Amino acid sequence: MSTDSADPSENAPVSPRPCPICGKPPDPNYSPFCSKRCADRDLHRWLGEQYGIAGEPAGEDGTSPSDKRNGS
Repeated sequence: MSTDSADPSENAPVSPRPCPICGKPPDPNYSPFCSKRCADRDLHRWLGEQYGIAGEPAGEDGTSPSDKRNGS
């Protein structure tokens, strides 16, 4: 009887995640995207403010409103 308790799924090869834009397999040159086109589409979405990071918006001087309340 073996006392090896290693999970066999831990040794399984990890398949790469699909391109977040179109779902195709990623290209190492544009990882995590499949092509320059999908990478550019993602950048366009960030620059067009279709994406955002959750949290309080920064003030014009780059500080958050809570920084001003705390005297930072």
